[in-house]
Amino acid sequence: MELKNKVAVVTGVSKGIGLELVKLLLEKGTIVAGWGRNRPEFSHENFHFFSCDVSVEEQVEEAYLATVGKLGFDIRVLVNNAGFGVAGSFETMSSEDWKAMFDTNVHGIFYVSKRLVAGMKAADEGHIVNVSSIAGLNGVANLAGYAGTKHAVRGISHSMYMELRDFGIKVSTIYPGSTQTGFFDNIDGAEANEHMMRPQGVAQTIVQTLETHPNYFVADVECRPLRPRGKK
Repeated sequence: MELKNKVAVVTGVSKGIGLELVKLLLEKGTIVAGWGRNRPEFSHENFHFFSCDVSVEEQVEEAYLATVGKLGFDIRVLVNNAGFGVAGSFETMSSEDWKAMFDTNVHGIFYVSKRLVAGMKAADEGHIVNVSSIAGLNGVANLAGYAGTKHAVRGISHSMYMELRDFGIKVSTIYPGSTQTGFFDNIDGAEANEHMMRPQGVAQTIVQTLETHPNYFVADVECRPLRPRGKK
């Protein structure tokens, strides 16, 4: 897809991969609606921030209506990036944390995507990118809830692309490994470090996936740091 002058919605733009993706899209001439709980410390004439917690469907509806009101109905790109993880053993994980992860990481994708599909169908062109995780391909001790949500993202994404491909809409899934983001801030014994992937690298992979030929569809992209523990 040619990204110049296209309208994109990106969720989870407050920091990390989402914010870096916004910056790269703007360099391509894309008009970006950034949805997030907190406004990033960033401004650009083609960046429009809309306050939204994707786990709350009423807020998603409000952000969607505000976005369409400002930028129009013709939205060709959606990147479902919003997500978070809480670590803890299966038996001690609180039900509140468990549900919160599913509300954001899984239900949020449903709430957001369903509202943008009609416009993409009308244009006979669209691309939805869902950000999963390596934890969406493997089990991870003490991250059962998070891994469960990211496995769900994979199943949802594959089902979506089977429904939407005949309408000119691609649905791709990205599975990043450990990345230097705020994900690790609330996980005891783990912290972002220089051996992890840079969020800019993951964002660049998403842009490359978006820029593919109209009849070339990338279903899954797995990304990992080359030397996760540094040189031996």
